[in-house]
Amino acid sequence: MKKLILLLFLSSFLISHSVFSQGSPDYTGGLKVKLNESGSKYFRIISWAQFWARYTDDVPDDDSNTDFSIRRARILMYSQINKDFLILTHFGLNSLNANNLNPVGKGDSSQLFFHGVWGQYSLGANHAIGGGLHYWNGISRLNNQSTLNIMTLDNNRQSWAHIGLSDQFARHIGIYAKGKFGKLQYRVSVNESITNNLQEGTDPVVNGPAVYAGRRLLGSKDAGKNFAGYFDYNFLDQESNFLPYKVGSYLGGKKVFNVGAGFFYHPDGSVTNTNGTLEGEDVAIFAVDAFYDAPLGSNGSAITAYATYQNNNYGQNYTLGQTYETGAMIYGHVGYVIPNANKKIKFQPYTSFNLRSIDAIDDNATTFGVGANAYFSGHNSKLTLEYLNTKYGDNDAQSFVTLQAMIYL
Repeated sequence: MKKLILLLFLSSFLISHSVFSQGSPDYTGGLKVKLNESGSKYFRIISWAQFWARYTDDVPDDDSNTDFSIRRARILMYSQINKDFLILTHFGLNSLNANNLNPVGKGDSSQLFFHGVWGQYSLGANHAIGGGLHYWNGISRLNNQSTLNIMTLDNNRQSWAHIGLSDQFARHIGIYAKGKFGKLQYRVSVNESITNNLQEGTDPVVNGPAVYAGRRLLGSKDAGKNFAGYFDYNFLDQESNFLPYKVGSYLGGKKVFNVGAGFFYHPDGSVTNTNGTLEGEDVAIFAVDAFYDAPLGSNGSAITAYATYQNNNYGQNYTLGQTYETGAMIYGHVGYVIPNANKKIKFQPYTSFNLRSIDAIDDNATTFGVGANAYFSGHNSKLTLEYLNTKYGDNDAQSFVTLQAMIYL
């Protein structure tokens, strides 16, 4: 196992030195089609794909330790007919592998679906309102993360705190408002909660833990809506909030220091069974976080650092799939861009750590990661290699080594 990890890391390092977008020398705005001479009417298309090769150390005897998958394959398009109106459409698929492929491509996992469809109207230069299947989320920066420029291999899973519970793949149908007051950016929303979520068909047992089934069991009048918001103050360079997607790493292309706070609130989102009587419990999640990304001197080196504290209340002793739990979380990551005379190529080692307290088992879960990005053209063309070790309560630790190839246009 140790030899495999060393071999993969050395391979990634050598490749990165034989071959930058937050900083890409080749990416000059992507595929943007002007519909008039001034360019005020246009549409833009973004396409990306991520391919994984993963080694898992603890698998059943008859399973292979190594598998391949398409982690993401997406297309996003947005357009404006004037500066006041915007429409965005985002579709694709996720985590396609040998176990969920279909012989003729008609299985659920083989199908493209809408990740987002929303329209927006501007209220002056700094504010806008919109509605649809949207990604203007609350809680934290990571719950609004773009999958185009994540610094680590993938997003911290527990930061997408309501994915599949109240939404469709981190997107709600609802209305939102977003904008800024000086250096303070905001996004707030009122949304529908889905009826058929990850706990479809699961009802709470008598005097047992809560189940996230408020809308299904109590009705949409009392448990149908949820409310979210995120607010961050931009101390240094100002980040764009034209689209909702938060950048993972600028690779030193900006000098950013932001402090944020956010929430997600779903009244009666969960349900308990007290002596045969169903009772609603409010789901309430809030977080505070800080993000720093800046060049270090003039030699091309840069640092990216992020930290968050998140408090999760899904209801009494709630737990689901070793992913969602009532309790608290501390997460952080830091990456360093190594100086390189070749301005086009960048190499960025990083590490991450997640510590979660879990009420249901009165114990903790930990995740530790170490990895490296090799950027051939910024985030538009990169390889990522990561070793991840996870431990949940008294369970044995499990380790993964994943190599990702990504390109987006």
